[in-house]
Amino acid sequence: MRRVIGYLLAATLLGLASCERPAAPSSTPAPTAGSPVKPTPAPSAAKLVVGFSQIGAESAWRSANTASIKDEAARRGVDLKFSDAQGDQENQVRAIRSFIQQRVDAIAFAPKTEDGWQAVLEEAHKAGIPVILTDRLVKVDNPDLYTTFIGSDFVEEGRRAAEWLAKATSGNAVIAELQGTPGSAPAIDRKKGFEAEIAKHPGMSIIKSQSGNFERAKGKEVCEAFLRSPEGPKLTALYAHNDDMALGAIQAIESAGRRPGRDILIVSIDGVRDAFQAMLDGTLNCSVECNPLLGPQLFDTIERVKRGEKVPKHIQTEEGVYDQSRVTAEVVKARRY
Repeated sequence: MRRVIGYLLAATLLGLASCERPAAPSSTPAPTAGSPVKPTPAPSAAKLVVGFSQIGAESAWRSANTASIKDEAARRGVDLKFSDAQGDQENQVRAIRSFIQQRVDAIAFAPKTEDGWQAVLEEAHKAGIPVILTDRLVKVDNPDLYTTFIGSDFVEEGRRAAEWLAKATSGNAVIAELQGTPGSAPAIDRKKGFEAEIAKHPGMSIIKSQSGNFERAKGKEVCEAFLRSPEGPKLTALYAHNDDMALGAIQAIESAGRRPGRDILIVSIDGVRDAFQAMLDGTLNCSVECNPLLGPQLFDTIERVKRGEKVPKHIQTEEGVYDQSRVTAEVVKARRY
């Protein structure tokens, strides 16, 4: 009986052994005694992570700029950390510091004004995070604190506006100017370019100039004050640093009983759809284009930087000058912003 039980036990053990799977061969040899064990490297992040701080939504141009950046990020599968500063530069600084803490791959932002960025850009530089400026430049002690600037030549935009007005008036115009946000790069440079060009024409002069903060309602309010002033009846032209202020000014001029586009010629900058419609309607005479659709250029640039490629310090956008003669209903309909 003992012999039978022994045979049965041996057969059972043999059957169990035959059911075991052999261990998969290891491609890495087991470490010998005393050798260091190398940790398994963490998988790299699949998505590019980008922090973007936007000024706000003060104009149709700015809204189109935001949409372009968000849409392009979604198309490429970029993890976009988007922050709307609602017109407050301190909110932008806080957003950039948050991006630094999150260790994003790149930071991009449209600065509200030129000054006030030195400290936070030094922090980003120290963290090794590339910074791309869009639309507007900053003033810093060390230009290496930002990688590149993507945007327009604002001085050239102002010069083009003045060149068109000089040609349209044969070099004779009494001008009111609606300036952009005080201290901002486009306000400073668009004024500089315009003044430099009209200086070539003794019959052209700016007799009223005030900020409308790039806002339609503010542009209307300031223009109303221009028209009520003693110099108001003398005005024959208006130069606005953006289309939204020009559109507000058109309302003010009509309310004052004068004909915008005829009694007062109007030239502005941006090239938004509403401005094109105003040109079609005959109330705006010319708009110098400032392209807001920077999303593709922005993410192309960030990808190049992350690959270690050298990029130009200023990447300029392609833009044109549109007056009433170039605008049709089909052109208005085709505008993407």
